[in-house]
Parts: sequence; structure tokens; C-alpha cells
Amino acid sequence: MSAYNEMDEKALRKEIAQIYNKVNQEMYKVGVRKQKIEILQDKILVFGEHQRVPALEAIHEKYPELTLTVDTTLIKEFKERLKMELEKELSIKVKTILKDFDPVTEEAAAIIYIAV
Repeated sequence: MSAYNEMDEKALRKEIAQIYNKVNQEMYKVGVRKQKIEILQDKILVFGEHQRVPALEAIHEKYPELTLTVDTTLIKEFKERLKMELEKELSIKVKTILKDFDPVTEEAAAIIYIAV
């Protein structure tokens, strides 16, 4: 049985928030400003406010297509690392992670599907 099934929901949300923030710090050297975790059966919803990479903000006006490509690549890498950490730390099997980030508002949302 996985830690996902054994933990009470409050403890599980806290653990997920810590893992999510850890991955964010590893990639961006800064933590998430705000987070809210919701658990709906085999889905975990993560809502957060992130800080955009300052270098991307500096070049966004002149090179929007480049910053879009870099944002997309960073999201892909983040999802791969988050999946690996969730599986390792919570002993769960993650089916997939969907994530989006709005650079204007710095809001992000992720849906984590757990394989049951």
C-alpha cells in the first residue's frame, strides 16, 4: 500500500506541497509564493503563485516566441522531476501531470493523475 492511501488528507496535502516546492526550488532557486492543494479521489490539484524566471521577463518583449518555448520546456522538465519525486517520496504511481503557467499573473495550476 502506498503512502498516498495511508496518510490522512491534511498530512498528504502538506507532503505534496513540500515536494512541489522542493522541485520548484531545485529548478528556479526560489520557492512557490502561494500554494493550495486539493485531492479528488485519484487526482491531485495544485494551485500556485510562482515567480517567473527574471531573465525571461527581461527578454519577453523583444523575443516572445523564444520565451514561450523556454517556458514550455521548463514546464516539461518540472513535470518530469515532480513525477519522479512524488513516486519516490509517496510510493505512488503517477499516470500523468498536466501543468500550465501564466507568466503575466504568475499563476500556475497542475493536475496530477494517480494510477489506481
